[in-house]
Amino acid sequence: MKKKGILNRELAATFARLGHTDQITIADCGLPIPDGVRCIDLSYIIGKPSFLEILGVVLDDLEVESAVIASEMVSMNPMIFDEIQHQVPQVTELPHEEFKQLTGRSKVIIRTGEATPYSNIILQSGVLF
Repeated sequence: MKKKGILNRELAATFARLGHTDQITIADCGLPIPDGVRCIDLSYIIGKPSFLEILGVVLDDLEVESAVIASEMVSMNPMIFDEIQHQVPQVTELPHEEFKQLTGRSKVIIRTGEATPYSNIILQSGVLF
């Protein structure tokens, strides 16, 4: 049995398979999931688990070199935006429609129960060396 880190079997296996520049998305409960992209749905009620809770756990377990968010987050969800700026290196902003298109390249979308606007992020895997 794992002693620490992510216990969810699907997430742990997905992260173990990621290579440099592979992308994953952490999504609120309203983001559409593109056809053909695997979704690991962690939501169980509105708001739970929260976007920030899952982001923190993922960042503890995964080497991340950059991220993409919807530019609308800056004004529509400043609390989440401020937290991201403190936790994630090199954040790029795109219009939400472009962001949604980019999620189609993610290896997995992790769906949270978050129900605040634009609480979505694409994380790009880095390397440890």
